[in-house]
Amino acid sequence: MPGTRKLGRTSEHRRAMLRAMVTYLFENGRIETTVTRAKEVRAVAEKMVTLGKKDDLHSKRQVFSYITKETVAKKVIDEIGPQYADRTGGYTRITKIGVRRGDAAPMAVIELV
Repeated sequence: MPGTRKLGRTSEHRRAMLRAMVTYLFENGRIETTVTRAKEVRAVAEKMVTLGKKDDLHSKRQVFSYITKETVAKKVIDEIGPQYADRTGGYTRITKIGVRRGDAAPMAVIELV
């Protein structure tokens, strides 16, 4: 299936994991995770920032339905969206940081630019 990384999980578990990681990214500004997870989180996070930039009810409802914490969803709409109003994309940065000690999985830091 091109376009979707399964990450060794069922679709429900994968969606829940991505929702949690995106929420944590917006809450704290950065996450340390594997490279493949970071690439998946980047795609969803950029969509959420784009929705946060729009000022219509439908976009706000989409953000609230995806992000698991109401305070973080408000932050995306009120602070993060307007912060990137002049950018057309590229709201996140992935930096590779080496391998994980236990299983040598390639690790990365994903952060808001």
